[in-house]
Amino acid sequence: SKFIFHMKHNSQVSEIQVSYTPNLLVDMSIKNSKKSFELMLNEWEQETLQMQEEVKILLLNRNNKVLGIYSLAKGGLTSCVVDFRIILSIALKTLATGIILFHNHPSGNLKPSKADLDITKKLKQSCDLLDISFLDHLIITKDNYFSFADEGLI
Repeated sequence: SKFIFHMKHNSQVSEIQVSYTPNLLVDMSIKNSKKSFELMLNEWEQETLQMQEEVKILLLNRNNKVLGIYSLAKGGLTSCVVDFRIILSIALKTLATGIILFHNHPSGNLKPSKADLDITKKLKQSCDLLDISFLDHLIITKDNYFSFADEGLI
């Protein structure tokens, strides 16, 4: 996907023009959590999967075809900052109608923390306001994953 931002300077106020050219990452529809896990595991840096927590977003169109992946944040061993405004702005700019949130647990523990549950609840509410489908939140390790949707937590 390619974004182009232009600012025209006319007198005292700048006009912002935004153009977006969609470019499917892969011609793949995401039908379930296993498929999204397999795709994201291949896109994750394997050397840091067990060392540093990261948060990424999978952006999907109306047919659940992959529009792209956005790396939101990198953190330390145990935490990472999740900014909802950035997630929603990226989804809106790419015209995504669905998103899946991913983060890894370097410890290998797939159990969601209270912060993970709170983030999921707040992001779901935020997406609902903008008519964006928050399809799933996956916690991943090198071998397995935990799907909030599969567990009825979304």
